[in-house]
Amino acid sequence: MKIEDIIKERILILDGAMGTMIQRYPLEEKDFRGERFKDHKHPLKGNNDLLSLTRPDIIEAIHHQYFEAGADIIETNTFSGTTIAQADYHLEHIVYELNFESARIARKVADEFTVKEPHKPRFVAGAMGPTNRTASLSPDVNDPGFRAITFDQLVVAYKQQAKGLVEGGVDTLLIETVFDTLNAKAAAFAVQELFDEIGRTVPIMISGTITDASGRTLSGQTTEAFLISLSHVPLLSIGLNCALGARQLRPYLKVLNTESPFFVSAYPNAGLPNEFGHYDQTPEEMAAEVEEYLKEGLVNIVGGCCGSTPDHIKAIAEMAKKYKPRTVGDAAAVAQN
Repeated sequence: MKIEDIIKERILILDGAMGTMIQRYPLEEKDFRGERFKDHKHPLKGNNDLLSLTRPDIIEAIHHQYFEAGADIIETNTFSGTTIAQADYHLEHIVYELNFESARIARKVADEFTVKEPHKPRFVAGAMGPTNRTASLSPDVNDPGFRAITFDQLVVAYKQQAKGLVEGGVDTLLIETVFDTLNAKAAAFAVQELFDEIGRTVPIMISGTITDASGRTLSGQTTEAFLISLSHVPLLSIGLNCALGARQLRPYLKVLNTESPFFVSAYPNAGLPNEFGHYDQTPEEMAAEVEEYLKEGLVNIVGGCCGSTPDHIKAIAEMAKKYKPRTVGDAAAVAQN
């Protein structure tokens, strides 16, 4: 079955944080380098995407744990898989391979689980992060008109990433953690340009980030404005992730529920970070907060972002079995009342 069909029948479970799980391994510089990059002239520790090439066993094991926990969809290990982000490590030249191999690893694990449990097919979402540049904002407070990246440069980078992901075997593309809608527009444009070239498509998912209690993205948009700005894209789903915990994210999901003609996703952080930047929310606490989404019929896809683990996803997956997914028709009815 296709993901477009299953999403109408039940709430789909997305995986949790990749970075949180990688941090559980005592990795050193040599792990990121492997044999292939042992003579690379620049530090590589912290380049988690690179582990798909140098420690694929770790990435495969993490995917396996999330599927075991009940996830229907796992994200590829490609959050920073663009030439723009990889330029920090002087590894722009391996970006296609990085995305292709990350997709291939995830595809392998997903297929193994689908064979074991054909009644519960597993899917792979190609993760396309926001890059570390913004097309709408200046990084220099003394020069507000300056831009560190252009729309066209973003399109080129995103298209290269999407090509590797699609050819590596993903089921969907997930343009995620969007803090600047113009970046997301560039990603969507790149993806559709790629589809025209290769003569086939995969569903597109987009997930934005409300940065704080102001209820806006970093580039200043409200949830409704974010949705409207991207509603021209033929999306499978639109949603929110990162920055906030489940409880803090809820009011903005209610906006999407009312207004969105697409399926809605949410993968919040495991609460808010403590003074040391760590996430203390237990799986049970997070699942209880997520349950409020489910009771109100706000989402079709739910998972976890920073601080979440397979234990968090397991608790959420068990909770979600008791509830029906949001139906797109509900949004129009609510809007009219």
